[in-house]
Amino acid sequence: MNVSGFVKLPPPRTRGDLSLEETLINRRSRRYFQTSPLTPSEISQILWAAYGLKEPARGKRFSGKANRNCPSAGALFPLEIYLTVGDIVDIPSGFYQFIPDEHALKLIHDKDLREDLCKAAQQREMVRDAPASLIYIAIESRVIARYGERGVQRYIPMDIGHSAQNVYLQVEALGLGTCAIGAFNDETVKQVLDLPEEQIPMYIMPVGYPV
Repeated sequence: MNVSGFVKLPPPRTRGDLSLEETLINRRSRRYFQTSPLTPSEISQILWAAYGLKEPARGKRFSGKANRNCPSAGALFPLEIYLTVGDIVDIPSGFYQFIPDEHALKLIHDKDLREDLCKAAQQREMVRDAPASLIYIAIESRVIARYGERGVQRYIPMDIGHSAQNVYLQVEALGLGTCAIGAFNDETVKQVLDLPEEQIPMYIMPVGYPV
């Protein structure tokens, strides 16, 4: 990590060992995790699959219609993805924001939030036990101007579904596991993560080596 609080992630791979068909047939929610840490390369690959840029030289954060790894209505990309880090090799514990343009993590604060987040997620122990969790955040203002309430009620959930399925398939290809969690207390999660008022928590996806 440099002095500005950014962690530059390793470049993602664009070829893997498993076919798409194999990852599809193996895909399932995995709720129990080993204590083994993740590597920077693994978390890099997962975040790239979730919301990364296919060609970093093209497009900016909320533009570039064909440049993200998942579709978004109107190319508005109303999501932010955060990461709670508890046990990733060479990445200190803390709460980070994924910055797709830089393929990097920006440190928000350095507390291990897994226990508090577990309590907010109705004591789902996988949130506490997994070495890291992706947190999906929606920012409704990014779609309202163009699509109104339809954008909020339909397009944001669609965007999350596109991205989360990418995560499911990518973790399977890496021999890892995840489970998409939507059952949590919104306000408690916002307090634990100290989120701005406009940011709405939508999904928690713990990631680790399955038992």
